[in-house]
Amino acid sequence: MMLVQVLLGVTLTVCLAHGSQIDYINTLSTSWKAGKNFEKGSEPALGLAPGYKPLQPSSDITYDIADEDIPETFDPRVQWPECYTVKEIRNQGCCGSCWAFSTSEVISDRICIASQNKQQVEVSAEDVLTCSGAGDCEGGFPSSVFDYYVDEGVISGGLVDSHKGCQPYTIIGDHPCASYVPTPKCQKSCIAGYNRTYTQDKHFGSKSYGVSTKQVQKELMTNGPVAATFTVYNDFFSYKTGVYHHVTGQAEGGHAVKLLGWGVENGVDYWLVANSWGTVFGEKGYFKIRRGHNDCGFEGGFDAVTPKLE
Repeated sequence: MMLVQVLLGVTLTVCLAHGSQIDYINTLSTSWKAGKNFEKGSEPALGLAPGYKPLQPSSDITYDIADEDIPETFDPRVQWPECYTVKEIRNQGCCGSCWAFSTSEVISDRICIASQNKQQVEVSAEDVLTCSGAGDCEGGFPSSVFDYYVDEGVISGGLVDSHKGCQPYTIIGDHPCASYVPTPKCQKSCIAGYNRTYTQDKHFGSKSYGVSTKQVQKELMTNGPVAATFTVYNDFFSYKTGVYHHVTGQAEGGHAVKLLGWGVENGVDYWLVANSWGTVFGEKGYFKIRRGHNDCGFEGGFDAVTPKLE
């Protein structure tokens, strides 16, 4: 996908849900509860490029799963318990790099799943952010990351201060964010002491493709998590538990996340999603969003990629 859109980014001066708004949400007969996730002045970053559209669904992707065999619930953390990245919650910090996180997480999970746990790679969000050309700390394009994975390859890299992999993430995520930080420069080298060169550490994809809402459950069951995008409204910042749907507040911008699976809670169908705002947000970093209603544009299509195993 060509970067033909201007990366305007998303303002970080969002208005967090105040106590009165939280109280208002909790008095409603709704499927989720609100609470305080972040201190004032430490608002989380978004980062999806304005007007972003997922890839068109691929016509040559087929699944050996009948519609009637789709279960009521599916959780890849249970399906593939030895793939540790599937259960990992990351933190993008004061950078609009959600697009880099959602995609690097999807690639990490899919390498493990496709290799039947033989290859475990924590893909570097730092390298994707700085070297892919798919965006920066003011916004980006998830599908372009998957194209980069296929054409140029990605490297390994863990969380902040983890010293894991070729390039761990460097943007701290637990301090107040008054504005986006500058995007770090692309460094085609590994940290001191790592046992491979940047080029030797490359992992490549085979094909990037879009997935329709109609097919996404079969895709998740067959190949693992996908990248999802949606519009964040102000009330989402105060999500604590339950099945989210927009109740009140203005749109704050676009956000990219990792779609894991689905289920039903108290009679409400939901999608199970991993966010990139650390474990302080929502249900220890995860959230559920109502399924079947295209809430916040969540069901507008999804991006995926197949790994090329070594």
